[in-house]
Amino acid sequence: MQLSNKKPNVAKLLTLATCSLLGTAPDAIAAEDTNQWRFDTALMYYGESERVTAVEGIIAASKEFSDQEFLNLKLTLDTLTGASANGAVAQPNVQTFTRPSGRGSYDIEAKDTPLDDTFRDSRVQVNAQWSQPLAENYLGSVGAYVSSEHDYFSLGFNANIAREFYNKNTTLSFGIAAAQDQISPEGGLPTPFSEMLTVQDGNANGLNRLGADDDKTTVDLLFGLTQVINRKMIMQFNYSYSQVDGYQTDPYKIVSVVDNNGYALRQLYESRPESRNKNSVFWQTKYHLTNSVLDFSYRYLWDDWDVKSHTFDVRYHIPLEGAYIEPHVRYYQQQAAEFYQPFLLDGEPTPENISADYRVGEMNGLTLGVKYAMELEGDSELAFRLEFFQQTPTNPGFETPGVLADVELFESVSAVVAQISYSF
Repeated sequence: MQLSNKKPNVAKLLTLATCSLLGTAPDAIAAEDTNQWRFDTALMYYGESERVTAVEGIIAASKEFSDQEFLNLKLTLDTLTGASANGAVAQPNVQTFTRPSGRGSYDIEAKDTPLDDTFRDSRVQVNAQWSQPLAENYLGSVGAYVSSEHDYFSLGFNANIAREFYNKNTTLSFGIAAAQDQISPEGGLPTPFSEMLTVQDGNANGLNRLGADDDKTTVDLLFGLTQVINRKMIMQFNYSYSQVDGYQTDPYKIVSVVDNNGYALRQLYESRPESRNKNSVFWQTKYHLTNSVLDFSYRYLWDDWDVKSHTFDVRYHIPLEGAYIEPHVRYYQQQAAEFYQPFLLDGEPTPENISADYRVGEMNGLTLGVKYAMELEGDSELAFRLEFFQQTPTNPGFETPGVLADVELFESVSAVVAQISYSF
């Protein structure tokens, strides 16, 4: 298998670039050299140990109407259940927390990480993408999506243009995407730094709430370069910039205020900045060995929240008789946001923003997995994927006073991912 035997499909490259811009997986890639509809279906299970469980179904369709005129459609349905860390610190005694609705409470056993077991959600998302030649060596693409869940609504669009050079061995692309999101959390928007009240205190009556909903806008820009290096190697380079303005606080997360002995005195709702600028660079290389393909990528992200992350991803495609196997390794390392604090000491000055959410903290993540696919009649494919995921939050340098030294503040999260897909 050599790159010189087949020029890179620019429609596919453009679709991949647009998907990268939107932060979504390119499940439906344009149909190859056919005017028939192609369908991709997938069912995925994601389960964390004693925490969140997700089930996602995808139906994607693609069709080439004429030379390089493609329509890609995708429907995504998913549900999430289970328990999610609320941000409070573990304690040597039983703790009681008010549910987000304000109409109930739940207890956490001594030394256990506080988890909100009311985590329930479902989402429906529809994507549409159209791409076609605009002029000689130019290809354009436009798309839109709408996504809805019980406490979140999102609407977005994207546009992309690509230019081929040097006998189609070089492709430059530019893309833009914009999204408008509305956040309508259960129980309303909590006032930042306000104290979590008990049901008896009147939390259900709307105290310490800003209102019912808020919104945010996101604008993304993507600059891409795809280059055929030689008969066996192709590379892709992307730079993306994202600007987010509006409500970005997680309304369900809290921060514990503790005394000098580490005992929790009260719980405050978190606060995050209302603007965020993100930058990322991405490099991917595919190299065709004698009878296999090595796919390596690296992404570096940095933003004005002081979050920095490195992502290394390696896939090894091994053809078999009428099938293939693809081992996968992914490593992720993240630096904490400047406002991340696992707790707040009583008497300390109140910061401008604060979050104890481990997702904006310091962490490492490792994914190990394998995909097996078999060819079926009629140019169809059946594939299975199994992956194991370990996310390990780490202490970025905070001292743990008193009883906090005897509890787990940075608990690891393990998960398993299983997927079955069928393309025809």
